[in-house]
Amino acid sequence: MQDTNRRGFLKKSGVLSAALATAISARRADAAETQRGAAASRKPPLRIGLMTYNLARNWGIETIIKNCSQAKFEHVELRTTHAHKVEVDLTAKQRAEVKKRFENSPLKAISLASGFSYHHADAKKLRENIEGTKKYTILARDIGAKGIRVFPNALTDTGVSEEKTLEQIGASVREVGKFAADYGVEIRLANHGRGTNRIKVTKRILDYADSKHVYVNWNCDGTDIEEPGFEANFNLVKSRIRNIHMHRLHDEKYPYRRLFELLRRADYPGYCDAEIPESCEPIELMKYYRALFLAYQNVI
Repeated sequence: MQDTNRRGFLKKSGVLSAALATAISARRADAAETQRGAAASRKPPLRIGLMTYNLARNWGIETIIKNCSQAKFEHVELRTTHAHKVEVDLTAKQRAEVKKRFENSPLKAISLASGFSYHHADAKKLRENIEGTKKYTILARDIGAKGIRVFPNALTDTGVSEEKTLEQIGASVREVGKFAADYGVEIRLANHGRGTNRIKVTKRILDYADSKHVYVNWNCDGTDIEEPGFEANFNLVKSRIRNIHMHRLHDEKYPYRRLFELLRRADYPGYCDAEIPESCEPIELMKYYRALFLAYQNVI
């Protein structure tokens, strides 16, 4: 009887010890995470910019500079084909004038956002997109832009396998990335499109590209939270991220606060651009947006 009681006591003691060890481990993990978050909050805040796709689609260059300056936005990403008319048909003199206007403004940097994509099964169409990217890369260099956004822009095209499409996209961005590097411009591939909006797919494209000259435009897509989880998806490409497209900061389904913490912890070197709808009071909207952007980082 004494032996039985002894075994029962030891068994219970083992269970309690294991539970205690688990609790201690969990507390240590929580404390470490809190410390990492606190360390991130001590770093400089992220820098905000504007992607002109919607809000600024009808603004000229001077309006962009004026509105961004008033709202304290530091960067602008000019969408090609919009009213600013920063296109490849600009002469050398006009390109120099555009560069000078931005250099003499309060803005710290500019970039371009194109609609070029590389999933096309049609060889002629694919080549047109590659060569078009190269022409706009030269424009980017001429006006002082840091980089240019491009698209995948679908997981497959008609009658083409997924792997072949991804391999083709990888080869295409490798080609334009190498070309752009010679001009001091970054090629930034967005996680955007039918199936190519998922970060794990973006990572596969990067693997196919196998190029140090190809970067990521993180698009804040709803699929970012899918398995294996938001932070795991972020970690897949965190060293390659060079631009961020933010959307509805008030959307509770997207972990913007967590994203900003991870970016600050990783010493993210780029800008976070607001891609937001048009408004009859754009400057007020931009000011509110910037305030929420900073509040998520606990710096106001």
